[in-house]
Amino acid sequence: MRGLIMLEKIFHLKASGSSIRREVAGGLTTFVTMAYIIVVNPAILEAAGIPREASMAATIYTAVIGTLIMGFWANRPFAIAPYMGENAFIAYTVVKVLGFSWQTALGAIFIGGALFTVLTLFGVRRVLAEAIPMSLKAAFAVGIGLFLAFLGFNEMGVVTIGVPGAPLKLGDIGSAPALIGIGTMFVMAILMRWKVPGAILIAILAGAGVAFATGTASLPEGVISAPPSVAATFMQFDLKGALSLSFINVVLVVFVMDFVDTMGTLIGLSARAGMLDKDGNLPQIERPMLADALATVAAAVFGTTTAGAYIESAAGIEVGARTGLAAVVTALLFVVALFFAPLLTAIPACAYAPALVVVGALMLESVKMVDTTRIDELLPAFLVIVLMAFSYNIGVGMTAGFVAWPLMKVATGHVREVRPGMWVLFALSALFFVFRI
Repeated sequence: MRGLIMLEKIFHLKASGSSIRREVAGGLTTFVTMAYIIVVNPAILEAAGIPREASMAATIYTAVIGTLIMGFWANRPFAIAPYMGENAFIAYTVVKVLGFSWQTALGAIFIGGALFTVLTLFGVRRVLAEAIPMSLKAAFAVGIGLFLAFLGFNEMGVVTIGVPGAPLKLGDIGSAPALIGIGTMFVMAILMRWKVPGAILIAILAGAGVAFATGTASLPEGVISAPPSVAATFMQFDLKGALSLSFINVVLVVFVMDFVDTMGTLIGLSARAGMLDKDGNLPQIERPMLADALATVAAAVFGTTTAGAYIESAAGIEVGARTGLAAVVTALLFVVALFFAPLLTAIPACAYAPALVVVGALMLESVKMVDTTRIDELLPAFLVIVLMAFSYNIGVGMTAGFVAWPLMKVATGHVREVRPGMWVLFALSALFFVFRI
């Protein structure tokens, strides 16, 4: 009993209007929706030559360290892990196309993490975050919602890759995974409408049960496994190579991608959780920003790519998570995953993907904060929203907004509305697109 009281005090549960049960359910839900990263991240990085077993260990250790810092230091319900998108950029562009080694690529990750740490400690990132207008902050939440929904539908098999001229098409909705996913989605929504505690998690477990019972998903081959070794990638980053002139553009792209991804994700998740103040700012934002900066440094040390707050945390927030206790629960489950990876990664996409769709739908609420009567506010916000989903890259949508918003203000005679910090974001974002061309 004394321990429970201590937890309530450490994480300020009463002040947040939460409870231990809600935080545990939220942390578990977040973990279930993002556990795929344990398998997917090593699979992607293997294309760059990074040993899969060591990469899996690095992924888990990075998630544990970053999420624990987020929980205890920042007291926010956001989980941290290596980013999707950044891992593909490193594997397929930096290593396979440009021909650099994965060790040099990890050097860029380390430099980025170190810079983020310094900028956070000096308050630079907070100033830049507060310079972002409300319309873009709202667009971040909506865009992330559409991105989550698209990701969920794709993993369920409802939406699939099409052909040139029609890049997307309806999937085989008569297949077992799609039917289970659609059914799980509606069960989840109905339970939420009836305000059933833990509705999202209950629906995920029910969907997984149906998938196992029907043979749609395979039962785990084992329960316990030995923790994978990280020896092959630990401290293997090449700092000297990353500082060479031929590599500077890669360092810049990595820096900007993580900078805008983290900022937008934190603001979008905080908007959904009701954590933003009256000016649309996240109080003490430098704390969660420091968590992601240190996690990125840890990622390079252990041997994986840029880490930051995960949009799947929105699923845990929807369950009721509001404090760092949920993040601590998620981190502990990642520790468990070191020993129970076969069991914890057995939950099929058709069971957890519906949560991404439902949470994505709920995040559309923030669109009400966009002033649709002013084209100089509407167009940049619209670009953020659609490009996040259409480019399958959160960073592209955000940087498009950072470029378009100041330009629209200048062109329409409202340049005084642009804060100095927005011009910094404009410059960084413009450079991002220049180096992508």
